[in-house]
Amino acid sequence: MDFAYSPRVEELRKQLLAFMDEHIYPNEHKYYAHVRSDKRWEPVPIIEALKPKARKAGLWNLFLPRSPRAPEGLSNLEYAPLCEIMGRVSWAPEVFNCSAPDTGNMETIERYGTEEQKDEWLEPLLRGEIRSAFLMTEPQVASSDATNIECRIKREGNEYVINGRKWWSSGAGDPRCKVYILMGKTDPDNTSRHAQQSMILVPAGTKGVNILRHLNVFGFDDAPHGHMEIELKDVRVPASNILLGEGRGFEIAQGRLGPGRIHHCMRLIGQAERALEKMCKRATERVAFHRTVAEQGVTRERIAEARIMIDSARFMVLHAAWKMDVVGNKIAKKEIAMIKVLAPNMACQVIDWAMQVHGGGGVSDDFGLAFAYAHARTLRFADGPDEVHRNAIAKQEIAEQTTVAESLAKAKRV
Repeated sequence: MDFAYSPRVEELRKQLLAFMDEHIYPNEHKYYAHVRSDKRWEPVPIIEALKPKARKAGLWNLFLPRSPRAPEGLSNLEYAPLCEIMGRVSWAPEVFNCSAPDTGNMETIERYGTEEQKDEWLEPLLRGEIRSAFLMTEPQVASSDATNIECRIKREGNEYVINGRKWWSSGAGDPRCKVYILMGKTDPDNTSRHAQQSMILVPAGTKGVNILRHLNVFGFDDAPHGHMEIELKDVRVPASNILLGEGRGFEIAQGRLGPGRIHHCMRLIGQAERALEKMCKRATERVAFHRTVAEQGVTRERIAEARIMIDSARFMVLHAAWKMDVVGNKIAKKEIAMIKVLAPNMACQVIDWAMQVHGGGGVSDDFGLAFAYAHARTLRFADGPDEVHRNAIAKQEIAEQTTVAESLAKAKRV
């Protein structure tokens, strides 16, 4: 593969870097002032003010490939370096309508929704008029195994009736969240465990939907986005809200999570780059034992190691993005799984080293490192825990190596 950026991507990178310098970095204090205020569960004014500027600049919906409704969308490989830049500031992706879980939900509706579903939900999401949430994880089961999902979706005439409880429903705390994509079981007795689940669109505010509480992550409530625990009690939605058809939920989940995983990895590289930048700056400013921290051997070793780790992760992410574009998400599943293990662990380590250089300041709210670490650590669970991905990688590797060994053995016998 060619790692050189295309002329279009180079131009977009220049535009995006200039936008970040002019509008994002100078306004970080405004964002944090709002989300630490008593109005933190309301939309963030600075984000809303910057969205029209981003759209006017052509930096809008860049994440969605091959969609006639979003012709500005890029391929995974083209989007990767831009997503990384956005990821340098946690709230920046929303400015460009490129933030989770909306990106995954928009791609899901685009790929698996009917034209009517796209008109009703995808279009306002693409315009940035509403937000969405993805309801999959449940408190009573190990949701890393998606076949464990217990939420019941039962057909009654022209409606589906939904009963269950979800948590870590990211985005459901936002007052602009108007639709959930929910995964549950329509056929719990099906002999195929992967054909029991379905996905369905549930309008937020439907009778029987109760938001019980927001869940903190290492003490952060992530307002106004939020991670909510939600009870669904006799929630009725039209049968036409089903996505793709009954029994297709597991298939949709696999299709949805592929792009979401790689987007997370891209943004994590941006977070790691920002942490390394802060680490280098702090290390040259602070003096300990008559030398700057940057002159201490252990600091230099960590800075060098961080650069190696970040660049290694970036090249693996670019390779996975290229493979997704060339052969599709399904065939690139091993590469996606590998970066999903690598990128969060890399980011956790780099941010941890940056925190160490900052001393007590590193664990405060003053430098953004504690929040970045909490986010990176969380992504070792989100979209599948490390253990699940490692297991999948190993199974595929064993299958591939066994096939190779058998072929070599046969060739020797001949």
